[in-house]
Amino acid sequence: MAEAEDENLQKQIDEIEALSSIYEDEWCVIDEAARIFCIRIVDELDHPKWTICLQVVLPPEYPITAPPVYQLNAPWLRGQERISLSNSLEEIYLENSGECILFLWVGKIRDFLLLKSQSADAVPEIQKTTEEIEVNYQDDYFIACQPPDQQVTVNVAFPESSEDEQLPPIIHGEPITDRRSTFQAHLAPVVTPNQVKLLLQELYQNKKIANATHNIYAYRIYCEDKQTFLQDCEDDGETAAGGRLLHLLQILDARNVLVVVSRWYGGILLGPDRFKHINNCARNILVDEGYTELACEGQRTSIKRRKQKNKKGK
Repeated sequence: MAEAEDENLQKQIDEIEALSSIYEDEWCVIDEAARIFCIRIVDELDHPKWTICLQVVLPPEYPITAPPVYQLNAPWLRGQERISLSNSLEEIYLENSGECILFLWVGKIRDFLLLKSQSADAVPEIQKTTEEIEVNYQDDYFIACQPPDQQVTVNVAFPESSEDEQLPPIIHGEPITDRRSTFQAHLAPVVTPNQVKLLLQELYQNKKIANATHNIYAYRIYCEDKQTFLQDCEDDGETAAGGRLLHLLQILDARNVLVVVSRWYGGILLGPDRFKHINNCARNILVDEGYTELACEGQRTSIKRRKQKNKKGK
């Protein structure tokens, strides 16, 4: 076992060194210790029109017995196009099982982008925040990652909640302030998309929150009958922040929960630190409300847990 792990690690090191030397500035190390990497792939280097960011997590078993965990990040990549490209990457893995495949994946994605650029499709317009325009950080290439079988968002026939129903309370976390910018997380348990809508409406009735520079949110609802997740996120002008927040919910396996992080901009650019504060706020409130414990115990919501306790009390 130890020999196999050492062999995997050496192969990973060799592959990463090769990719970083070839792609240089397009290559980004997200977390060396956790083996999380990202590469920005474009259709052409001089005047790129179409871009996809590929983030991979290399498990200890890769490449001999397990594939990389990956996610494709591009605002325009949706529906059948995303499914088709994902299927192509998975076919490459199956055809080259036990071998390093990242270089092949990058090549396949670049071929896909070249075909896209030759089509009649209009180039997408991506809006950036003022902070991103003034400061260009590699850190902005971050993407949420999750195994492909958990990435599909399905349309589930949830019963619509009545607008007169009593919604669960919204919990407000401790604010974090850095260089006059303030970040605060808000959390509520949810079991239907309509609850998400109603809770956001209720939250925005607070004028201070409604006037925040950004209100970034993400939610995950577990669909037990289909054994998948209904999940979504919103950047609210802070590009990639919603995806980061959703990624946090995924790696904590937080289920049936809505998390909103408000940011009040203080006039001083924070660069990548802003993402750190957004995730720290969210993580703190998830831990405080027991969602990390629920993930470990296999529970689905803190509401269910409280209901069970109340039944016992009766």
